[in-house]
Amino acid sequence: MTTDIKTNAAQPEQFDLIVIGAGSGGVRSARMAAAQGKKVAIIENRYLGGTCVNVGCVPKKMFVYASEYREKMEEAKGFGINGEINSFDWPTLRDNKSNEISRLNGIYSNLLTGPGATIFNGTGSLLDANTVRVKLSEPAQDTDHLDIRGEKILIATGSWPFIPNVPGAEHAITSNEVFDLSDEDFPKRALVVGAGYIAVEFAGIFNGLGVETTLAVRKDLVLRGFDDDIRQFVQEQMMDKGVNIRPETEVARIDKQDDGSLLVTYKNDEQQVFDLVLYATGRRPMTDGLNLENLGIELNKDTTIKVDDFFQTSVPSIYALGDVIGTPQLTPVALAQGMKFLAQQYHGDTVPMNYRNIPTAVFCQPNIGTVGLTENECKQQGLEVDVYASNFKPLKHTISGMNERTLMKLIVNKADNKVLGLHMVGHDAGETVQGFAVAIVAGATKADFDATIGIHPTSAEEFVTMRSPRA
Repeated sequence: MTTDIKTNAAQPEQFDLIVIGAGSGGVRSARMAAAQGKKVAIIENRYLGGTCVNVGCVPKKMFVYASEYREKMEEAKGFGINGEINSFDWPTLRDNKSNEISRLNGIYSNLLTGPGATIFNGTGSLLDANTVRVKLSEPAQDTDHLDIRGEKILIATGSWPFIPNVPGAEHAITSNEVFDLSDEDFPKRALVVGAGYIAVEFAGIFNGLGVETTLAVRKDLVLRGFDDDIRQFVQEQMMDKGVNIRPETEVARIDKQDDGSLLVTYKNDEQQVFDLVLYATGRRPMTDGLNLENLGIELNKDTTIKVDDFFQTSVPSIYALGDVIGTPQLTPVALAQGMKFLAQQYHGDTVPMNYRNIPTAVFCQPNIGTVGLTENECKQQGLEVDVYASNFKPLKHTISGMNERTLMKLIVNKADNKVLGLHMVGHDAGETVQGFAVAIVAGATKADFDATIGIHPTSAEEFVTMRSPRA
């Protein structure tokens, strides 16, 4: 339940656990602790569910679905199905998305209040090792704040989009704003700045929705940290689908014109005009206003909060997890950290969180699914590996007439035959790789893959039929 605030109490209300931030990790920690009989408070000043539910994974995937229909109509022609997309109505997509997010917000509220957690609508800051001041979103009883105390305090405030200090950057938007553009602001021409998964995904979304889309990439390839073959392949596929990718390009300034358009000047002095500029150049930890420095809580070099294997900060009663500690910025990672935190704090678990073999997907077009090591990471670790790869046109596109191809790659340790990495670019790659990730985590060998009978005809069967390593 949302708290019945008692601002005039002689002593602050006492909790077993105070969670600052109601994103994926915070909600999981709070609701599971409450379900185990702990007295829990959770503080949130924006929206329940955090980035993922409100301005991240969930609405983004909805937009990806929408962006695929134009190409599906083209694919259908090869199968004798003729149709056309007469129009795209942005307000319908935006508003239907918002209605679904509102429904999910209600579910998250019930998830917390059902087991008895107390929700404080406001902004939390640390007064001391056990006291949190809540600046109330809606002041009550002639005060704008109240103090609460907790045996343990968990910081789960997540991260926030970062925009470089470029002249005119105030005319650009981030992934926070893109989901709720006004009817007039949906662009005909868009520039996406960045090379990470958010940039790549939104370039595909805009392009699929009929927007003339440019992606400005600071280096030569998108998706630094992914396998190089995957990066090269997906960049080529995106360009083939119509995204104008500008490698080794940086924005020097953005100037708003009299007609409302944006004149972008690059560092090489070239210029282009757009209706919208979206920056997807990384995210920074959301530690503003927490008063970490006053309590002497140590930070890492990248300003994330420094924690040990038990999510404990340099102040013993204060813990942190999720994006704010610099681990992979993935919702399932934050959820797993929440469960691990509870197991360690209340059930005697002494095993650190395992960050190896985390599967992930990029919902670009075509999708990327990946788990395990890249080929370059294997080389850096001095591992001798065999690489198996298959680049082919899926059965559907032999008739559709589309040029889309699929790439699948296995990286196998020569020493023990274990599959160290599995990577895919292709339709529903995330759905395919999730199942294979179980095998990788379980330590499957290439012999295990070879002994598995494939499902025919599928693209996924290629992972169990590759027999000859790449020279």
